[in-house]
Amino acid sequence: MEWLDLYDEQRRPNGGRMARGGYPPAGSYFTVVHLCLFDKQGRMLIQRRQSGKREYPDLWDVTAGGAVQSGETSVEAAHRELLEELGLDLDLTGQRPYLTVNFPGGFDDVFLLEGEADVTALRLQPEEVRDARWATQEEIQAMRRRGEFVPYYPSYIPTLFEMRRCMGFCEPEE
Repeated sequence: MEWLDLYDEQRRPNGGRMARGGYPPAGSYFTVVHLCLFDKQGRMLIQRRQSGKREYPDLWDVTAGGAVQSGETSVEAAHRELLEELGLDLDLTGQRPYLTVNFPGGFDDVFLLEGEADVTALRLQPEEVRDARWATQEEIQAMRRRGEFVPYYPSYIPTLFEMRRCMGFCEPEE
């Protein structure tokens, strides 16, 4: 069984833990991560979720994601999820989330990185990932409109593509 550490609304550890798959008690929150890998052409590596997944079965999603296990940091969880789901062992030393999105049960740390990966050499986790491929922002948005991609807000995917160039909310200086 996987355990998740619990936090208060200010993200301070509150000493609690919960089993993965449950919902935290009132006033407690857990952390999840998402990682988006972009290649030099500006495409994002996306994965198709397995049909047996509880949430968003058969839909395409960003590169990797999952819950932060008890005792892990967000960056450790991002590295583990990328390795487990796609077989990619990228060095995330010194990485921080580009943004954190709050949701009713917790915090979602989003990591954006640039790197290369040969899709034909990926080792997909059979119980989690059905397929993987590189996609442009326009392709992902079209998939989202057709109901083939996790139904993120329409502005979320463009935000990820824009933010990959520079941490923060201001355009990078040329």
